[in-house]
Amino acid sequence: MTVNGPTSGHKSAPAPGTGPGAPAGGRAARRLIAVLLLAAAALDLGRCGLVMATARHPAPAAGLVVAGLAAAAVSIWTARGHLRGRCWPAWAAVLIGVASAPQAAASGFQGPYAIPDAATAALGILLTVTVLATVGRTTPGRYAQNPCVINREITR
Repeated sequence: MTVNGPTSGHKSAPAPGTGPGAPAGGRAARRLIAVLLLAAAALDLGRCGLVMATARHPAPAAGLVVAGLAAAAVSIWTARGHLRGRCWPAWAAVLIGVASAPQAAASGFQGPYAIPDAATAALGILLTVTVLATVGRTTPGRYAQNPCVINREITR
């Protein structure tokens, strides 16, 4: 050890709770967000089933079923991307969470939709808060890197 710090060949010991054997808080957060996204997909599919069971007119019901299936597909796709550690699913999860409450309120919490709508609104708020609470965190012992090609070193 020199006055200015460790020598070039010397590596300091990792802090407790870091390194490859440490539990990754980032991985647990990604799993939680993926589970919330899958629950949102399940609620969308459940709402599709309710629409089909209670529909009086087939045309509006078909539109609602298609929209519900598309929302479920986007939620599942986002959950898969989130589990793989991609950058974009965090923003998609926030948008899904923010859009869940107005989507649930559109039917007015009436009739057979009251429970799925209340669950969708609560899940949307929970999803948004969870994503925003974990944004910007990195795995302990690793440095955050900017994956954008544009921001990398320009002069070489």
